[in-house]
Amino acid sequence: MRRSLASGLLLGLSSLAAAVFRDEVGDIDFHYALVGLPQPDTTFFHRPRKEDKASLVYTLSDIGILAAVNPSNGELVWRHQLAAGDDGGRDDAAPDRRGFLRAPDGEDWLAAAHGSSVQAWSALTGRNVWRVDFAGEVRDLEILELTESSRKDVLALFDEDGVTVLRRLHGGLGTVVWEFRENSRDVPLQVSNDIANVYVVSLHGAAGAYNLKVTSLEPATGARVDHWMVGLKGDIHGPADVAFVGANSAAPIVAWTNQGLTKLSVNVIGSKSKQDFALPPESVSVRVHAPHLAQSQTHFLAHIRIEEADQALPAHKAIVFHTDLKTSQIKVAYELPAFRGEGTYSTSSEGANVYFVQTTSDQTLIVSSDSHGILARWPNKQALDLHPAHAVTEVVKKAGSQDFAARSAILTKSDDWTMLRNGENDWTRREGLSDAVGAVWAEIPEAEDLAKVLADEAHTNPLSAYVHRVARHVDDLKYLPAYLAALPERLLGSIAGAEPSSTKQPLLRRDSFGFSKILVVVTRRGRVYGLDSGNHGRVIWSCNSFPLSMDRPLVLRGLVADDERGTVAMYGAGGWYAVFNASSGVALEVSVDQRRKKSGVSSTAVVYSESGKDLLPVGPDGLPAGDLPAGWDPEQTVVLRGEGETLRGVRFRAEGGDRVASQEMWRLPMRPGQKIVQVATPPSHDPIASIGRVLGDRRVLYKYLNPNSVVVAAADETTKTLSVQLVDTVSGQVLASQLHRGVDATKSISCTMAENWYTCSFFGDHSVGDGDGDKAGRAVKGYQLVMTDLYESPAPDSRGPLGDAANFSR
Repeated sequence: MRRSLASGLLLGLSSLAAAVFRDEVGDIDFHYALVGLPQPDTTFFHRPRKEDKASLVYTLSDIGILAAVNPSNGELVWRHQLAAGDDGGRDDAAPDRRGFLRAPDGEDWLAAAHGSSVQAWSALTGRNVWRVDFAGEVRDLEILELTESSRKDVLALFDEDGVTVLRRLHGGLGTVVWEFRENSRDVPLQVSNDIANVYVVSLHGAAGAYNLKVTSLEPATGARVDHWMVGLKGDIHGPADVAFVGANSAAPIVAWTNQGLTKLSVNVIGSKSKQDFALPPESVSVRVHAPHLAQSQTHFLAHIRIEEADQALPAHKAIVFHTDLKTSQIKVAYELPAFRGEGTYSTSSEGANVYFVQTTSDQTLIVSSDSHGILARWPNKQALDLHPAHAVTEVVKKAGSQDFAARSAILTKSDDWTMLRNGENDWTRREGLSDAVGAVWAEIPEAEDLAKVLADEAHTNPLSAYVHRVARHVDDLKYLPAYLAALPERLLGSIAGAEPSSTKQPLLRRDSFGFSKILVVVTRRGRVYGLDSGNHGRVIWSCNSFPLSMDRPLVLRGLVADDERGTVAMYGAGGWYAVFNASSGVALEVSVDQRRKKSGVSSTAVVYSESGKDLLPVGPDGLPAGDLPAGWDPEQTVVLRGEGETLRGVRFRAEGGDRVASQEMWRLPMRPGQKIVQVATPPSHDPIASIGRVLGDRRVLYKYLNPNSVVVAAADETTKTLSVQLVDTVSGQVLASQLHRGVDATKSISCTMAENWYTCSFFGDHSVGDGDGDKAGRAVKGYQLVMTDLYESPAPDSRGPLGDAANFSR
């Protein structure tokens, strides 16, 4: 009987222990699957399956990422990085390097080009179909829809050191079908085609005095058919003047503006004449929208942006043109009503029908290219703060009725990617967070520091302290109604495990464990974001109000948060300095020192002064690029990168006027061939939980604690080694060092440190023993995480020179 009872009890306990509890993945952490800012020429709706009517949104972003996004919910389907992965860390990186993306009508693959590479990808799965690399730089990419066979091929235009090269590539294999070369030193612009010929459009002449050159080729062989000039020499000053070059249309066009933006010139490719159309006074930009399908009507729209001196908001005017296929003549069909504010136009084709969609901050409307009658109109109900920069739209006419549906993927002025469906905001992707160059944690400032208030009360007389405390409690009563109103929801949520209501924006507040912080992110485009780490990375503010237009792309030299003042400060390479509120993003100070602007800022150092934590800008000569902070302590040592691969400990002191003298205290050169890949510093807030580690026999190993230490990681690509050194920044002494072999220095190497330990992560070879302790076993490749602990003495219960210090080793 006892055995049965014990067995039943054991079975009951085992069943209770079988429960699997949900962890906090996705609760306290967050992840943004970013792709970058979509570009108007490389973003479109496309059906990944021939027999399916559902579309995906495809884009090749400004940072060279090819991606497919589900238009229903904004979720990422797949993505690939086409641009070089090491561009992001260089000051001279060009994140706006142009890429090209095209989709053949009715096919399940995409063609993309970036740099010197041309690739084909599966539209549904994102798998690579083929890839070919050539010399030179890709200038344009198009699809040859009509070929001598049933397949569709790719046309790739290259510039190879002044030689114009056009290649026709097999759509299924990527092999070269034919190649056309021209050594005329023209500037290749774009490639286009119609039902009869392939056209290479280029700029002919000298810089600042170009005219348009069109070369027609035989589609089957690539042989030259003819070439001719369009317009007069000097009509075009550069590639930026060309507003549009059409492709895959029954009547492709090329449109350009003159230097003063007073006229728009349009040529129907294949004809040898142009037509000029006057632009409104004070026009600042012209964007042409036209269909890209061969079966679409030959209509196009010119979107003209006008900025008048006496008006605060810009005006937008749209003119629709029709092209006669027989005579190649262009005429103005109608004009759409002008509007003020921010807005854009987009084009959608369905068979022969062409629709133009106007998207503003207030509404979305559709017109047919045939007439100016409005087919559908929706107010933007949930996008009152929408400021469109450009958009792509898919228009569908509902079967059996005259009703229309439209969804537009819009890039806003604030670098958000938003989907509007019939005026409703379906989703928003924070793509402006991509291409980040710096980030820093900032504490959420407390509305009232209770400890400080109590300390102030303790230093006053009892009567004043009592009156002050009563007044403080009375003031706290204003929060009581909101607290009582939210109490039932909080109680039910804690019992049922329900998520809190999302109708109200959660407030920023500190938590007991330190999870809730503000993550300040700076991007290369110059936009700054504040994220709430305690609420799934919610964007609480973003700004682009700093007058840093001369520093694009932005080169960040330093970023630091001062939790005492609740501010974040940063320096740029151009000498500008900005301080803003960490919780609201309000700019508190923006300045450009002329001395810093003249010499530039090569690096910064985090220093402490009377005003708190700040950045000290250092010029190329190793001296401060400006005045020393108020209350500067000349005895503090600043660690700088010296010439070559060297670390230096330097002390600065003011010598009157604007002169600053430096004294080098120590120098740490790296070995020949080594390059410093990272210098890790202790966190500014590094509380010591315990000064020792208790062993199994109750003896204690006391930690080595030194806040004035840094970890220096130096890699050697030739010998495939990584040297990690712990350096005392006061004396320059190397306290500990390790050498790791078989390290791939081309991959990311990162280190961090806290308390008495530091760790480094790297990719390299690792020898696996044979089970008998012999290291001569097989070698595997992968990422390794190596951690080092430091103690006062190898002997337990020995503090060495530490004495009674609680958080420092002397």
